[in-house]
Amino acid sequence: MGNKKGSLSITSENIFPVIKKWLYSDHDIFYRELISNGCDAITKLKKLDMMGEYSLPIDYKAKIQVIVSPEDKTLTFIDNGLGMTSDEVDEYINQIAFSGATDFLEKYKDKADSDQIIGHFGLGFYSAFMVADEVHIDTLSYKEGATPVHWECDGGTEFEMSDGDWDQVGTKITLFLNEDCLEFANEYRAREVITKYCSFMPTEIFLSKKDAPEEYETIDAADKQDTDKVIEEIHEEAKFEEKENENGEKEQVEVSPAKDKLKIVKRPVALNETHPLWAKSPSECTDEDYKVFYRDVFHDYKEPLFWIHLNMDYPFNLKGILYFPKINTEYDSIEGTIKLYNNQVFIADNIKEVIPEFLMLLKGVIDCPDLPLNVSRSALQNDGFVTKISEYITKKVADKLSGMCKTEKESYEKYWDDIAPFIKYGCLKDTKFCDKMNDYILFKDINEKYVTLPELLVKEEEKATDENGEAVEAEVVDKKNEDADKAPEDTDKAPEDTRKTVYYVTDLQQQSQYVNMFKEQGMNAVILDHAIDTSFITQLEQRNENYKFCRIDADVTDTMVEETSEDELKAETETLTDVFRKALNNEGLDVKVEKFKNKDVSSMLTVSEESRRMQDMMKMYAMGGMDMGMFGSASETLVLNANNDLVQYILNNKDSENVPTFAAQLYDLAKLANAPLSPEAMTEFVARSNKIMMLLAK
Repeated sequence: MGNKKGSLSITSENIFPVIKKWLYSDHDIFYRELISNGCDAITKLKKLDMMGEYSLPIDYKAKIQVIVSPEDKTLTFIDNGLGMTSDEVDEYINQIAFSGATDFLEKYKDKADSDQIIGHFGLGFYSAFMVADEVHIDTLSYKEGATPVHWECDGGTEFEMSDGDWDQVGTKITLFLNEDCLEFANEYRAREVITKYCSFMPTEIFLSKKDAPEEYETIDAADKQDTDKVIEEIHEEAKFEEKENENGEKEQVEVSPAKDKLKIVKRPVALNETHPLWAKSPSECTDEDYKVFYRDVFHDYKEPLFWIHLNMDYPFNLKGILYFPKINTEYDSIEGTIKLYNNQVFIADNIKEVIPEFLMLLKGVIDCPDLPLNVSRSALQNDGFVTKISEYITKKVADKLSGMCKTEKESYEKYWDDIAPFIKYGCLKDTKFCDKMNDYILFKDINEKYVTLPELLVKEEEKATDENGEAVEAEVVDKKNEDADKAPEDTDKAPEDTRKTVYYVTDLQQQSQYVNMFKEQGMNAVILDHAIDTSFITQLEQRNENYKFCRIDADVTDTMVEETSEDELKAETETLTDVFRKALNNEGLDVKVEKFKNKDVSSMLTVSEESRRMQDMMKMYAMGGMDMGMFGSASETLVLNANNDLVQYILNNKDSENVPTFAAQLYDLAKLANAPLSPEAMTEFVARSNKIMMLLAK
C-alpha cells in the first residue's frame, strides 16, 4: 500500500475537544468502548464462520487482551476479531462516519438514529483520545490475501497510514497515555475499570502487565491442557501411616496415593463472566446461583430476601434480575443500584427513564438490547418505547409480589417489614402499581397479625353481623333507601359518609389506652408507624371509595360507649365544660361527655382525622421553612366519662378548691395518652402530681 498521509474527514478544525468534553462524561469509559468494539469484531467473525464465508481455525479461542505498561506509559487492546483492510480503516477511522462536529451534535443531541455507529470502529474508537496523546492501530483483515495495516494519529486532525507487520487476524490498538491519565496504565486501576464496565461482556477479557515475570501453579498431570506451558514434571510418592488393625497389630496403611503433577505457567483468568445469570433461563438457575451472583455484583453479604427474574422476548427483548435487599434497620440507606446493560455491555447505574423511580430502592441488573441509546451509550433517548419498558418492569414486580401474597403468604409476611417502605413508596409514585398492589398490602394489626385490607374489612363486617344479627350491608342499603324517600329539602344536607372505617395506631405505647379499649370491645386497628404512612393512606383513600382511615384516637367509637339520648347528658356537659374551661384558662376548649362501658377510663382526648392530617402535612412544610403559626392548632375534644368516679366527684364538687387541680390533671392525662406533653406542661404535670399525692397523704 505504501505510506498514506491525510487529514481526518471532519469539517471541524479539531474533533477531539468535542469528544473530550461532550461525548463521554466519564473518562474511564474509553475502556468500555475499545473492548466492546473488540467484542463486536469477534461476534462478526463468528457470524461469518456460521454463514460459511470464513473458516475459524480449529484451535480458535475468542479473546480480548488488555496489556498495561506503566514504564512505557502505554495501554494496548488486542482482539482476534475480523480485523480491517486499509479501505475499511479509511471508511471507519479516517472519515469518523460523520461530516462534521456541528452536524454530529445536531444529529445526535435529541433523537435516536437507526445507525448509531456503536458496533463499528468510529466514535467509540475515538474515545481513546480522551486519555491518549497518540494512538496506533495495527490490524489484519480476515479476508484472503489481506495486507496488515498500521495507522497512527497524534490527537490532531492529521494521520499516517502504511503497510504494517501485524501477523494475526484481528486488531491491536496502542494508546500512548497523556501525563494526566497515567493511572489507566496501572494494573489495579485497569482491573477496577474493566470490572465496572465489562464484567459480563460476551468475549473473555484478559489483563496482563507487559514484561511481568511469569507466575506458576501446580496441577495434576491429568488436568493438563494443550495450551499449558510445562516448566517441570513432579512425581509425588505415595504416603503411608502406621495404624492398628482389628487384631491390634500395627501395619503401614496408604493414606495418599502416588501422584504425577506438573508445574506450569499460571493460566490466565478472564476478568468477566461471558454467560451472566440473567441471560440464562430461570429454570436453569438455583437459589444458590442467584445468591452468589448478588454477592459478586453488589458486594452485599447480607442475603437478599427474594428476587424476580425477568425474561422476555416479545414485544421487546429484556432480561434481568431484580433483588429485594434486606434492610437491617430504618437507619440503613435504602438506596439500591439497578445496573443497565445493552447486550451485556454496561451502560450506567440507575437510569431513571428505564427504571421506575421507586424501583431504584432495589438492587439488580437489566439487559435490554433494544434500548434506543444515543452515541455516548450513557444517555437514553426519550421515547415511548422506554416508557413501555418501565411499565413492563413495574408490572412484573407487582405480579411477583401479589403472587407471593396469594401462594406464599407465610414468606410474604416474613419479608413484609423489609419491603413495606419500598411498596408504600411505589404506591405513592406510581398509581398503576398502587392499583395492582391494593389488595396485597399487608397491615400488622394490634394483635400482631398481618392482614390485607379486604381481609380486615370482611372481618369487621362479619363481627358487625354477629353482634346485630343482620348483615351490615343490608343496613347500608336500607339507609340509602330511607335517604331516597326523604323530601327534597332534607337531601340538601351533606350526604352521610358510608365508607367503612379502618382504624390505625401510630404509636402503640403512646396510644395504649385506646388500644386496650379497642381490644376490650373486640375491635381491631392496624399499626402505621412510619413517616411515609400519612401520605400513603391518603393515596389509598383517593384510589378506593369504599373505605377511609381514621386514627384510633380520632373519635370515641359507638361500641365503647353506652347508648344515650341527646338530652340525657346535657346538664353534665354544660357543668363540666364550664369547670374545665376555667381550670385550664381555655374558653375555646371543646368538651364532650359520654358514658363509657369501661368505668376506669376517666378522660380521653380526640383530634379529628382531617385536623391531624393537616397537622402532619404542616410539619412537613415547617421542615421546609414555612411558618406553622399561620395554620392554627389542631382541633381537640376532651371526652369525659360520666361513669367514672373521679368525673362524678368533679361534677358533684364543682366549687371545691381542689377541683381545678383535678381537672387540669385529667386533661394532662388525656393529653399524654394522645401525644407527648411540651416541656413546660410536663414540668407542671409532675409538680401537680406531687401536690395531689400530698393531698392524699394529709
